[in-house]
Amino acid sequence: MKYLIVGLGNPGDEYEGTRHNIGYNVLDAFAKASNAVFEDKRYGYVAHTSVKNCQLVLLKPTTFMNLSGNAVRYWMNKENIAGENLLVVVDDLSLPVGTLRLRGKGGAGGHNGLRHIEQILCSQNYARLRVGIGNGFPHGSQIDFVLGGFDAEDRALIDAQIPTAIDIIKTFCLSGLDFTMNRYNHHKPTLPDGSKD
Repeated sequence: MKYLIVGLGNPGDEYEGTRHNIGYNVLDAFAKASNAVFEDKRYGYVAHTSVKNCQLVLLKPTTFMNLSGNAVRYWMNKENIAGENLLVVVDDLSLPVGTLRLRGKGGAGGHNGLRHIEQILCSQNYARLRVGIGNGFPHGSQIDFVLGGFDAEDRALIDAQIPTAIDIIKTFCLSGLDFTMNRYNHHKPTLPDGSKD
C-alpha cells in the first residue's frame, strides 16, 4: 500500500518555525526519524520512506498555502495514490496548543490550505491530522498570529507532541483511520515536564 502524507506550510526562511508551518515541522521530524531525505521536486519537497509493508511519500508543498491543492493532486496522480490513503497534517486554531486530532473528513474551518485541497479534489473526504496552535490573538490579528512564531512554552509543548504525531501517521498507514482515531483522539498533550495538560 502507498500513502501520501502532506505537511502543510509555506516555503522560505521567513516562514520557518511559524505556527502555520507545523505540518512542515512534523514531516521534517518524520523524515529525520526514518533517515529519509527531502528533494526539491515539482510543487514540493518530497521524500520516500516505508513503514513495514507501507510505502510513504512525504510531501511539503512549495506552492504556498493558498495553492496547496495543486501539489496534492499532482503527487496523488504521479504516485497513483487513492484518496483514502491521503493524510494532511495541518495547524488548527480551534484546538489548544499541542492537541492532536485525527479526522477522516470535514470542512476547511477557515484554513486556506485545506480549502484549496477541497476545491481541487472536489471532496472533503480525506484524512487530516489537526495540530492545535491555540487562538491567543486579538480580533483581526489572525494572519499575524499564524505567521508568527511560538513562544518558548508553546514551542516546547509542540515539540513534545511531535513524536505522538509521528506515531499517529504510522498507525494510520498500518491500521487504518478508525483504529487510529480511537487510539489517539483522547490522548492528552504531554507537557515538557512529563505531566498531562
